[in-house]
Amino acid sequence: MEQHTLRQAKGAKHVSKRVGRGPGAGQGTYAGRGRKGQKARGAVRAQFEGGQMPLVRRLGHKRGFRNFNRIEFQAVSLRDLGRRFESGATVDGPALAAAGLIDHPNAPYKVLASGTIDRALTVSAPRLSEAAKQAISAAGGSFTETAPAEKRVRNRIHRRGATAAPAQEANA
Repeated sequence: MEQHTLRQAKGAKHVSKRVGRGPGAGQGTYAGRGRKGQKARGAVRAQFEGGQMPLVRRLGHKRGFRNFNRIEFQAVSLRDLGRRFESGATVDGPALAAAGLIDHPNAPYKVLASGTIDRALTVSAPRLSEAAKQAISAAGGSFTETAPAEKRVRNRIHRRGATAAPAQEANA
């Protein structure tokens, strides 16, 4: 099989109907639109419901929006790490998934400092809270944060203020 011999399956494409080309074209006198009425005379929006209250206005209005780019991190507490892992164990995605603390080995998770830990663990996590880092270090363990959070200002107003402040200091 070569690229120039490829063809679509029979029936995948068909010639579109050429409407409004006279009575000899096969659509009769009215070109498939029937007789009188709104649809015969002009275009009607797909969502138009004939003057009835439209569906989009009948339904309730939810405020705000849902960010489809948001990454939901699963919470893993220090209490659970202390219960499930022995001293000196390496805690990472596959180990947490095997212990049943997260859904999938590649799922994003964050280690939180709820509870206490009394044993030294080597924790490798995408995110760790500051209190969890301190608790792991205090217990004699170590940690690596593989995907730390970006610390950036997301509000335009704050960014404008940050760029305007150095300009004012230079003028003074």
